[in-house]
Amino acid sequence: MTDILAGAPPHAGPARPRRAGSGARLLRTYRTEIAIAAAIVLIELAVSLWSPQVLSLGNIANIAQASAPLILVSLGVFLVIATSGIDLSVASTFSLTGMVAGLGLSAGLSWPVACLASLGVGAGIGAINGALVTFVGLAPFVVTLVTFAVGGSLAFVVTDGHSIAILDPDFWWLNAGTLVPGIANYVLFCLVGVALLEFALRKLVLGRWVYAIGSNAKAARLLGIPVDAVRCGVYVASGLCASFASLLSLSYISNSEATSGANLMLQAIAACVIGGASLFGGTGSAIGAMLGAVMITVIQNGVNLIGINSFWQGSVTGLVILVAVLIDRFTKARA
Repeated sequence: MTDILAGAPPHAGPARPRRAGSGARLLRTYRTEIAIAAAIVLIELAVSLWSPQVLSLGNIANIAQASAPLILVSLGVFLVIATSGIDLSVASTFSLTGMVAGLGLSAGLSWPVACLASLGVGAGIGAINGALVTFVGLAPFVVTLVTFAVGGSLAFVVTDGHSIAILDPDFWWLNAGTLVPGIANYVLFCLVGVALLEFALRKLVLGRWVYAIGSNAKAARLLGIPVDAVRCGVYVASGLCASFASLLSLSYISNSEATSGANLMLQAIAACVIGGASLFGGTGSAIGAMLGAVMITVIQNGVNLIGINSFWQGSVTGLVILVAVLIDRFTKARA
C-alpha cells in the first residue's frame, strides 16, 4: 500500500540495470582494436617528425597497397588460430599459387582461368592440411610445416627456379581496377573480406562454432558442433586467402617469383597476435588481424623513411609482438 501511495507500480521488482548503448557496446567489444588503431596513428605521427612525407596521400596509398596481401593472408591465418590451430604453410602457398598463375598466363590462358587454377591449388593445399589435422589426427604445427617445405620446393620445381614475367595487358585490373568507382580493387577486396568475416564470426552460427572450437574442442563436440568439418574448412579458407593474396600481388608487380612469400608466414601470425588473437584459440577478430597487418606495414614503412637499416625491421616487429603478447597476458590476468 505504501508503494502504491508513493507512486510505485504494484508488484514492482528490483530496478533493472540500464542496458549499455550501442556505442558503449562497440567500445567494449573492440577496445583492443581501437587501441591498435590509436597506436598506428601515434607511430605515423612519431615518424612524421623525422620524415613529413609519411603523412602524404602517396605514402598512405603505398602502405595500403603493401599491406593488402598481408591483410588477406592474415584473415585466413586468423581463422585457423581462432580454432587453436596454426598454419605455417601460407608463405609457400602464396609462392606456389603465384607461380601456377604465372605458368598459366605464360601458356596463353586468360587471366580469369589462370586465377581459378591458382585458387584451386590454394584450396587443395588447405584441404590437405585440414584432412591431415582433423581426420588423421596429426599436430597442426607438424602438418603445416611439412606442406610449407613441400610447397616452397614445388614453387622452384615447376619453373626451375626462374621468375615469370606477366605479359597479359588486362591482368593489372585485378589489383588496381575499380569495381566500385573511386576505390581500388585491392582496397575493396580487403574491406569486403574483413567485413564479411567479422559479420560471420559475430552474427552467424558458424562463427560461434569457430570460437567454441578454439575455446574447448571437446566441449564443442559434445554440444553437437561439427568440429572436424569446421577445422578442415578453416584450413581450406586459409589456403584460398593466401592464393588470392598472391594473385593481387602478382597483378601489381607483374612478375612471379618462387620466393615471393618468403616472409609472410611470420608476418601473418604476428599480425593476428598483435590484433588480439590468442595462439591458444577462441579469441580475436578479423578487424584486429587487419589492423595488425597494417601496423606491421606501417612499422616497415617508417623504418625505411627514417633511414634505419632495413635489417632492423625484424627486430622492431619482434619487439612489437612481444609487447602485444605481454599486454594480452596482463589483461587476461587482471580479468
